[in-house]
Amino acid sequence: MAQVPQTFFDALAVRAWCGLALDALGRAREEIDAINVYPVADGDTGTNLYLTVESAATAVEAVFAGHEAERTDRAHDPDGPEGPTLAEAARAMAHGALIGARGNSGTILAQLLRGMAQVLAGYETETHADGQGLRQALRNAADSARQAVAHPVEGTVLTVASAAADAAGGAEGDCGAVARAAYEGAGAALAATPGQLAVLQRAGVVDAGGRGLVAVLGALVETFTGETPRSPAPDSVRHARVAHGASAGSAQCADGEGATGLTGPAFEVIYLLEASDAAVERLRQRLDGLGDSLVVVGGDGLWNVHVHVDDAGAAVEAGVEAGRPHRIRITHFGAGDAHTSGAGRPLQERVQRAVVAVVPGEGLAGLYTEAGATTVLARPGEPPASGELVEAVRRAHAREVVLLPNDEELRHTAAAAAEQARAEGLRVALIPTRSAVQGIAALAVHEPERRFDEDVVAMTSAAGATRYAEVTVAERQSWTMAGICQAGDVLGLIDGDVAVIGDDVTATAAAVLDRMLAAGGEMVTLVLGDETPHTLAAHLEARVREGYLAVDTVLYHGGRQGALLLIGVE
Repeated sequence: MAQVPQTFFDALAVRAWCGLALDALGRAREEIDAINVYPVADGDTGTNLYLTVESAATAVEAVFAGHEAERTDRAHDPDGPEGPTLAEAARAMAHGALIGARGNSGTILAQLLRGMAQVLAGYETETHADGQGLRQALRNAADSARQAVAHPVEGTVLTVASAAADAAGGAEGDCGAVARAAYEGAGAALAATPGQLAVLQRAGVVDAGGRGLVAVLGALVETFTGETPRSPAPDSVRHARVAHGASAGSAQCADGEGATGLTGPAFEVIYLLEASDAAVERLRQRLDGLGDSLVVVGGDGLWNVHVHVDDAGAAVEAGVEAGRPHRIRITHFGAGDAHTSGAGRPLQERVQRAVVAVVPGEGLAGLYTEAGATTVLARPGEPPASGELVEAVRRAHAREVVLLPNDEELRHTAAAAAEQARAEGLRVALIPTRSAVQGIAALAVHEPERRFDEDVVAMTSAAGATRYAEVTVAERQSWTMAGICQAGDVLGLIDGDVAVIGDDVTATAAAVLDRMLAAGGEMVTLVLGDETPHTLAAHLEARVREGYLAVDTVLYHGGRQGALLLIGVE
């Protein structure tokens, strides 16, 4: 369907841009991955940029959904706002990119979007920005991204961003004219990157991060004009796969100094950090001494930290000293990756079958991992995007994959991930588990030695035979199947619908458990969250033991899983 062009830069334009940028990066992802030789030739820049933009787009959609829900609740007030403001949408885009940023280029892109949002947030009382506002936003984006990198290097995405801002600054007219000028300036700068960075020249490719930014700016042009600009495809891009295969092993970096050879930091460390500005400044100095490719983006108390180091523990420890790090990701540049020559890379054999599961808490992640599954952690309010599920499927490195979304609301996301994995030649079966307890039941009967179809049928049957429930706290007043609940009420949901409304966690949990066991059952699974009352588990175990003699109980600790309690009955 053709994109309806946006005349001004308003909230709808932010939404359209995020969607179009995601589509553009989805089309270009493999190409960008193939030309990724700097700062580390790990072949994931396109994927990282896609995941970063997907997180931004998800955050923007959430803002629109929130306004739609508010509008429904206040149907009697027709004079209320119709949707989010430009400032709200821009801040959501920047925040989503910040918390979802992946890799060096994704982290820099997050700061580019934050730089734009800082300007657009100034339109708090206005509905839109014009061409002048877009020029200012692009300028601030380029400048803030450059400031976030410890040792900026020319011939990278930073150069392309600066060129885009320079070209936009000299353009006259509306947002469409400014966006087109930025796109053309970025394309010209991208074509020149091999002459600025020796590692690109040797590999015969353009900068991968810069190529991704050009795709994002092309989406900006389409947002305002309705036209898809011609993709820049110099020979260095078109022949990238051949060049990458020949040179990826010999290309690596020492934070901005294009280096050759086969040595380099052993780990990539990324984490979100809650810390003050002063603490982050000290952290920058500490991490700069530990490794290279240091990028610290964000502000207002929340930061995304990216660095390549030999001592991953020291990098995390530095974050602990600065504030509260979370969503910590450590990737080992081991044998067969960026710091090993192509000829010396051992080909790792794929396993026959693997299970990939989305889990809501660290405790369950450990349980699933012990059972042999590859896990994707879904933190409260932060559901994984389809790209993260695809990445997990790839990480499982199997010919056949069973995917357990463990959440009704993730069914479309999981289906999209499964479809993409199938397009890559993998055999993927999606079992529509709606709760982590159904996933536990499915995993309990998983037998990799069975035929794939038989294994999937057995796992699907076990999941379907498991009724599920959860106990949680209402965040706001709402109509439910059990009546009206108020913010702070304890809710008992059975098979996704509110069945019990109470004011006490233990009493509500007991009522839910009794309703479930009234229909029969042989096994009760209890998964406790961090905020569950300490006496709850003992109370429920005693209740089952005394009231349901033939029923066994299994207890797990889920950690920060969102719900106070998950219940499964088989």
